[in-house]
Amino acid sequence: MIRILFLGDIVGEPGRKAVIKRVASLKRELEIDFIIANCENSAAGRGVTPKIAVELLRSGIAVLTSGDHIWDQKEILDYMPDEPRLLRPINYPDDTPGNGSIVLETAKGKVAVLNGQGRTFMNPPLENPFTQLEDEALRLREEEGVKVIFLDFHAETTSESIAMGWHLDGKVSAVVGTHTHVQTADEKILPEGTAHLTDAGMCGPDVSVLGRNVESIVWRFKTGLPTRFPVAKGQVRLCGAIVDVDEQTGKASKIERYNELLELGF
Repeated sequence: MIRILFLGDIVGEPGRKAVIKRVASLKRELEIDFIIANCENSAAGRGVTPKIAVELLRSGIAVLTSGDHIWDQKEILDYMPDEPRLLRPINYPDDTPGNGSIVLETAKGKVAVLNGQGRTFMNPPLENPFTQLEDEALRLREEEGVKVIFLDFHAETTSESIAMGWHLDGKVSAVVGTHTHVQTADEKILPEGTAHLTDAGMCGPDVSVLGRNVESIVWRFKTGLPTRFPVAKGQVRLCGAIVDVDEQTGKASKIERYNELLELGF
């Protein structure tokens, strides 16, 4: 069995400092073999910089996934081709910098990580993730000989995320959603052995609106007028999922939500 920890969207400086501080101890305490984290909001809440990506990878995270905010920090365009452990959604056009999947060797065999983005209410509208992710999962199994395949599916609607889980049931080991920053309570093992959670939630300030300052978001909803949405401060809640996978078959045997409020503020 290989145990995978997936951490949901890391939001701003508080989120990334908390993740970096906690990753090594989580690995020991939870007996984690492989860690994946979504980093697309880690730079002041929008995108990721090369420096931040390096810090997160050095902390013990094996692969960084992303989504619609991956290009918000422009310097990432030049960095992406040189760091295969930082993924962008696979359903961008073929000539887009970077990759949507990676295979890494571990002490328990090969692990593949996939990153895809939904299309419903998402901008920009990308290629069909259902066909592209299914094709890539098949390629990974047949050409690369990978059994353990983990997908971060970055999507706005619960229906699209749930549909992706059913679509890839038996073809990948886990489908875990990101993007909404709200952890859902529907974790399950699907009939053909794929673990699914509609959204992993976020790693960011607990007293916030999706990681942003409460007052500014409420003011925007109240007035309809434009304003800045600074990342909130204070205690950080880390959210994600822990998935146990049989490395011989690629089938998941267990999925549980990870949700922890850290005592320290950031």
